[in-house]
Amino acid sequence: MSVNWSLPFDERLVPSVGRRPVDVSQYVAEHKASLSRGTAFWESVASELDWKRRWDTALDSGSPPFYRWFAGGLLNASYLCVDRHASGARAGKPAIVWEGEGGAGGAPESRTVTYSELRREVESAAALLRDEYGVEKGDTIGFYMPMVPEFPVLMLAAARLGAKFTVVFSGFSSESLGERLADAGARLLLTADGGWRRGSVIPLKQIADDAIGLAPSVESVLVLRRTGKDVPMVAGRDRYLDEALRRVPAGASVEPEDMASDDPLFILHTSGTTGKPKGQVHDTGGYLTLLHATMNWVFDVKDTDVYWCTADIGWITGHSYVVFGPLLEGATTVMYEGALDFPKPDRWASIIERHRVSLLYTSPTAIRSFMKNGDSWVDGRDTSSVRLIHSVGEPINPEAFNWMHRHVGRSTVPFGSTWWMTETGGIMISVLPGRSMVPMKPGANGFAIPGVEVDVVDEAGRPAKALERGFLVIRTPWPGMPLTIHNDPERYKEVYWTRFPGSFYAGDYAVRDRDGYVWVLGRADEVIKVAGHRLGTYEIESALVQHPSVAEAAVVGVPDQVRGEVPVAFVILKAGAKGGEALRQELVLAVRERVGAIATLRGVYFVSKLPKTRSAKIMRRVVRAVVAGADPGDVSTLEDEASVDEVRDAYRQLKSEVDGTRA
Repeated sequence: MSVNWSLPFDERLVPSVGRRPVDVSQYVAEHKASLSRGTAFWESVASELDWKRRWDTALDSGSPPFYRWFAGGLLNASYLCVDRHASGARAGKPAIVWEGEGGAGGAPESRTVTYSELRREVESAAALLRDEYGVEKGDTIGFYMPMVPEFPVLMLAAARLGAKFTVVFSGFSSESLGERLADAGARLLLTADGGWRRGSVIPLKQIADDAIGLAPSVESVLVLRRTGKDVPMVAGRDRYLDEALRRVPAGASVEPEDMASDDPLFILHTSGTTGKPKGQVHDTGGYLTLLHATMNWVFDVKDTDVYWCTADIGWITGHSYVVFGPLLEGATTVMYEGALDFPKPDRWASIIERHRVSLLYTSPTAIRSFMKNGDSWVDGRDTSSVRLIHSVGEPINPEAFNWMHRHVGRSTVPFGSTWWMTETGGIMISVLPGRSMVPMKPGANGFAIPGVEVDVVDEAGRPAKALERGFLVIRTPWPGMPLTIHNDPERYKEVYWTRFPGSFYAGDYAVRDRDGYVWVLGRADEVIKVAGHRLGTYEIESALVQHPSVAEAAVVGVPDQVRGEVPVAFVILKAGAKGGEALRQELVLAVRERVGAIATLRGVYFVSKLPKTRSAKIMRRVVRAVVAGADPGDVSTLEDEASVDEVRDAYRQLKSEVDGTRA
């Protein structure tokens, strides 16, 4: 049963400031026209790329839901991202501007790679992989690396040879790494002696060694010297990358392999918190077409822009909008190795200032962390170069939107909250400063991009009414969609295409407001069932962060004999705010007023940190395990494992104060 979304949200219209401001009715008409053109619309977009051979069929839908885009077409991702920019006007243009954390308190490192240099490095790496390791079209390569320029160089080298790759986030444990490498069948692993994070070394090689025992397909390991620390090297299996590259002849040339549009480019596994990780297989032609569209429509990328996506390449956001998207357009992409607030809370703002970043793509959790540290850390830096901001990864609450828009966007620049996921390959819902910019609403995602039809439906698959919470679905195939789940096509059908037959089920709650704007509310499985009513955790968390003292909040359910579950909240306060019983009662009351009595909090726990990944996502499963007294499981991806103890201690202390017995 659908329920009305009762949480107040900000329907204030922020004027359009994109390339072509339009009102909502204009955009709806334009969007409808794009859908009426069917595949011809996407053919016009794909035609803007350089194809070795044009496709025969725009969309092969002969075996739904296993769609194939631009069947018969030939192209190469490495050529599109490197070669076509490496001669002519862009040859000397920075392709990658990299900043290292500095390591152990040292001065920040920096390096700039031009497009001509990028081509030389990619070709040398491709020659090494081909000649020394026999890598060829159809092989699979694994990556477990820190955020350094060699990472995208090697990804592009693999793509040049026609080898698909699987990237595993460098925060994953050996078990998680081994599981993903084994599923993908990777026979070569590229890693590093370690990586810097908050002044400490992450022992990547040690973790990789432990993982290989779980991945018998791995035959060889190439190791980048990043930290200079001594690491064990297995004779006959392991080699240092720099030593191996010295064997490559100067000026080595490797022609890009002709790849069919529906040849796999990469396998990327989604989270395994609810079962075996799902290896999403993404194609080449459809994926690059979607990135080309969104880099222009969503980011309005221009040749003079300096673009910074703060994500790690280990996630889909890094694949699409750190590496392939910006390089496809010949843009300058900024890469940063470390934590955004290390060694001081203004590190992120200083990067904008020093590199004159004009396009910024970051996460709501990161923005709330910036807010928590206080305004002075950003107001003391010159961020006037920023002309556009977008957020990604989770819903953004209006307070975080307004803070970022005011302090970095000077209350004038476009600021969008994009929605998409690993499975979609690229952005699906957003305001479009580079195409047809509707007025913004703080916290709203906006409308589906042209050529993509999304809907919010009830349990029966019927379109939900305005302000009625429902499930987000995608009605039609789109370029960039998965080919399948690796080694498990039946699971692909079951997970995404059976809940609402004929539509792709995203697994998110969403609501349309009275003007048609889509507000994605978060995962449909992140709910608390109170007396039979399903409450999304985002709704309660949003009510909490509207309080002027609250920076961040994580809400989970605890068992209750009468109501099944009741919510509890873990709250991080803003700098200078004081916790205590009075504030607890204020927050309980705020949730009751904004969400309803059914959402009354059982407890409010003040903490200084929450369990988060290094990409700044709150790990609610860890919080749930802590309050249940259960093993939190693998916490190797956490930014700070001490956050688990802090949540546990806060929960036990308040429980003891309340009833003196249950701890």
